[in-house]
Order: sequence, then C-alpha cells, then structure tokens
Amino acid sequence: MSELKRIGWIGAGKMGFPISLRYKNAGHQVTVLARNAVAKEKLSAAGLIATGSVAEVAMQSDIIFSSLSEDAAFRQVASELCNTMNKGSTFIDISTVSPSVSAEVAADFKKNNIIYLRSPVSGSTAMAGAGTLTAVISGPKQAYDTLASIFAVFAKKTFHVGEGEEARMMKLVLNSMVAATSALLGEALAFGQSGGLDNATMLSVINQSAVASPLIGYKTDMIVKGDYKAAASLAMLKKDLDLLLSAASAPLPLNAHIHQIYQSAMAKGLAEEDFFVLVREAQIAGAKS
Repeated sequence: MSELKRIGWIGAGKMGFPISLRYKNAGHQVTVLARNAVAKEKLSAAGLIATGSVAEVAMQSDIIFSSLSEDAAFRQVASELCNTMNKGSTFIDISTVSPSVSAEVAADFKKNNIIYLRSPVSGSTAMAGAGTLTAVISGPKQAYDTLASIFAVFAKKTFHVGEGEEARMMKLVLNSMVAATSALLGEALAFGQSGGLDNATMLSVINQSAVASPLIGYKTDMIVKGDYKAAASLAMLKKDLDLLLSAASAPLPLNAHIHQIYQSAMAKGLAEEDFFVLVREAQIAGAKS
C-alpha cells in the first residue's frame, strides 16, 4: 500500500464519487466538498468526511483532487484553492477543461508554490469504480513520479505527456475520436439496417473485426437494448467538442461537422441521453428516407 495521505476531493459526481471511495477503501483519509445536505448525507453514509467549505477541504488535505463539469466551475474552485492551500501541497485536476483556462490556473498556482498536475481521465464510471481508468498527466515530472502510487488507486495506465497543458490537449484528441465514433457508428448501422441487418448481428461482427474498439464493445449492450440512459451525456461530449474547436489553431472540418450533429441532437431535447443516442437518431432518420 502507498503511504497514507490526507486526500481532499471536490466534485464527487459520476466519476469523482467512485474514485474518492477507492481512496477511502485504501485507507486514506478523504475529505469531500458537499454543497448541500443531500450530498453531505450521501458522502457521510459512504464513510467520507463531508464539509461544505473549500477552505476546510484545503486545511484537511495534503493532496486535493477536483472533478468538475466545465471551465467556470473549475476556475472558481481553483481560485479558492489557490488562496487556501498550504504552500508545497499538491492539486490534481481530472476534469476535461480548456487548455487556456488550465494555463491561467497554472500560473496562479506557481506564484503560490502549489504543485499542479493536470490528469484528465479516459474511461467509464464502472472503470472508475474498478480503478482501471487511463490517466493522461502533465505537470512537473518529479511530482508525477513521486505520486505514482496515488495515481495507481484509480488508474490502470498513466502517461506523463509534458510539463504544461499537454494533458489537456491529449484528452481533447481522445474525445474528438470518442465523439466521432457515435456519429460514424450511427450512420454505419443505419446503412446496415436499410439492408435488413439488425444491431445485434452488426455489432457482433464489428466487435470481432479490425474496427473493434473497447468503446464500441462497452456500448454494445446499450445499443442492442435501445436504452440510452447516460453514462456520458450528449451534452458532455458536445461541451468537449466546443473546447476542441476553441483550442484549434487550424480548421478541423470533420470535427466541425460532428459538432453540428451534436448541436442538432441537443436541439431535439437529447442533451441528457447518452451520446450514443446518435445511433438511434441515425437509424430513425434512415428508416424515414
């Protein structure tokens, strides 16, 4: 077991909650931000220390993680932490946020002598609970090496990709392909459907072919059942495409087109469905044509 640490956690949502539980179950003291009574009750029932103050999380922690949904929330939390964390302590963010905002935050933490590691993760909520996520990390290499056992609590594979915002860029590279997969698979299955094939048959072949992927394998049961309860919502992936296109220094025509597909689906009220609902929408459109 790694040396026990006092872990702080901000953003105990779909990914943050199971990861914070893994730290608790590994013997670390875990203090989690709870903004309301319902959240506090849930966290306390799970054996976590719940507090309503970012400052209290900072005071009770050696290492603080955040897992937040978008830039504004990340910037606000980072600003509060920058003013309350002890010098020499470590802040690790696993969110998907823009490289530009992350760079602004990095400059503030550097002034206050706080170690800042960007560690966006790839994988599902089930993988978060199992500790088998992939983490793409950038920031001081020495800190990354020192904290290898800390990252191992939730990540099966880790990659240190640079000292600055490289991890933010790499996560957007991954999510560009993730977002495209649902759109492309939707068109492919709609085409197959027009020729009399059903989803179960097509996906069985796809998953044993040269184009098989862990992502498609993970989503197969969802598609066959037609149950698009969100593991990762359409709105979440659309947000990531927004970040990608905003950070791009050159045209990305395919990503721009896929972004339009996501926008159209959002306009239909599908924001909180799983992003693979694009498969269903493509097949509906194909059946009408």
